[in-house]
Formats: sequence, C-alpha cells, structure tokens
Amino acid sequence: MKIACIIVDDEPLALDVLSSLIARVPYLVLEGQYTDPFLAMEHLRKHPVDLLFVDIQMPDITGIELVRTLTNPPKVVFTTAYSSYAVEGFNLNAMDYLLKPISFDRFLTAVNRVRDYLELSQAAQEGIQTEEKKVPDYMFVKSNYKDVKINFSDILYIEGCEDYIRIHTTTKKVMTLLSMKNVMEKLPEQQFIRIHRSFIVAMDKIESKSNERITIGKESLPIGSSYLNEVTKRLYR
Repeated sequence: MKIACIIVDDEPLALDVLSSLIARVPYLVLEGQYTDPFLAMEHLRKHPVDLLFVDIQMPDITGIELVRTLTNPPKVVFTTAYSSYAVEGFNLNAMDYLLKPISFDRFLTAVNRVRDYLELSQAAQEGIQTEEKKVPDYMFVKSNYKDVKINFSDILYIEGCEDYIRIHTTTKKVMTLLSMKNVMEKLPEQQFIRIHRSFIVAMDKIESKSNERITIGKESLPIGSSYLNEVTKRLYR
C-alpha cells in the first residue's frame, strides 16, 4: 500500500533530512513539507493524508498542540531533539517518537509500524464489508413437510390467509405456516413493503398504483387505509 504523508518542522534542514529518508522508502509518498504549521493544518483540512511527521518544539504552536487541533488526525510520528516530550506525545496515540538526529534504521522501524497498523485496519474494514455482503438473498420456509428455498428476487407478493401465508413467486406459489409479522422479519426491509394487513409486495415488481390499489402483473391488490401514507412515501421518495 502507498502511504501519503507530510512533514511539519520549523527547521528547513530537518525537513531536508526527513524528505530524504522518505524518498528511500518505496511505499511513502511525500505530499508536502512545511515550516509553517498553520499552512500544514490548512493542507490537512483540504487534503487528508495517512501520516504526519511533526516536530514537537516549534515557536508558534507545538506539534502536540497542532495534533490536538485536528478533528480527524492522521497517524502521527513525532520528531524532536528532546526526549522529555515522549510521554506527552504517546498520550496522543502517536505511532512513534523519533529523536533527532534520526537514523535510517530507526526511521524505517517507525514507518513500518505505521504501515503494519494501516494494513491491519484496512484488512479489518474489508472483512466487515465482506460480512455485510454475505447477507442472504433467500429464505427457507416449511411447506408440505419440506424446507423450500425462496429467493427474494423471485417473490411477487405475499398473501396472508389467517393462520398461514401464500408466497406468490415468478414460478410457483408456496403455502407455509407463518404470520405476516414473522415473514416481514425475514424479508429485506428495502425490497418489500406491507400494503395491507393481508398483502406484502416486492417493491421492484410493482407496475402501477391507482387510487388505492397496486398492480403486479395481472393482480390488482388493495392498499389498506392505514398503510396508504407509507406506501405513497416509499413509492414517490
């Protein structure tokens, strides 16, 4: 992965040293270097980066104060000539603390730590997104002593018939002992809407609405008065 970074240090020589160290690491991309911390803050506001190298002791504002002003700070590596600032720097969840003069091996240890952290965070986020994508697109219902698979995309509408329901799909009708409430809990909320105490319809299968009825294929289904506002809102949002 590439790690975008900027440097903030009031000493031009320190900027030169850090920029030369950054240039030696293939996965680091230097997007700016500033002696003026306020210009650096403006850069971070407009162009967020992954990593900030910042000197702690600067004349107008310390590096610690700078980091505290950031609403969404990047990962931070503090640089300083004074080891006494280390504890305060780590209290801000800094990834590392580099004591000047900075050797390349110590610098590499710090940036490798940042890379490992970012890669783990990215992998965790991708894992969450993968789990979200695994939401089933079907359900099983018991019918005639068998568990029958119903693909959500095949459902036209569901009809409530007292103690059971009839699921009308593009290929078949399936009867099962479920209440309308129970089946609504199994269905994806964004794909289905209850239009009547006896009918649930697939939103993408609705062909037209006129007066207080919904048309799906050859079927004209009633919209209950207590459901009319919600149906209208969902159809015309």
